[in-house]
Amino acid sequence: MKKRLILAAAIALAGSGLKAQDLKASAVPAVVKESLSKKYPEATKVSWEKEKGNYEANWGGKSGEDNSVMFTPTGTFIEIVKAIPIAGLPKSVAPYIKAHYKGAKIKEAGKVTDAAGKTMYEAEIKGMDLIFDENGNFIKKD
Repeated sequence: MKKRLILAAAIALAGSGLKAQDLKASAVPAVVKESLSKKYPEATKVSWEKEKGNYEANWGGKSGEDNSVMFTPTGTFIEIVKAIPIAGLPKSVAPYIKAHYKGAKIKEAGKVTDAAGKTMYEAEIKGMDLIFDENGNFIKKD
């Protein structure tokens, strides 16, 4: 029994590094919260996550995640992802996924705008995000 508990704890700890970590607002640096309120004053009922060392603010919509904004720990804006209908993805995204990920269904879609104003698209399948450029050309798996 003791060995199983230790193993279960080890698996839980190992798995925790794979996903974003939910945070209380009090754990988010003030400079990050100030950057969010200056750039997106309409952001209310914000939930926070820490992902790859950066801070992600989510708000809006039924799920509370229609907008997802990423900031560095010093409050520098990285990108915003706005949820869009799957039909709003560029036309070449669905055929690419069908050809490279047999049987996969797109669960969510987003329009990504980075700090330089560059637009990309994100399609979530099988728990991962596929990133495409503004024309629907595959860029990377995230």
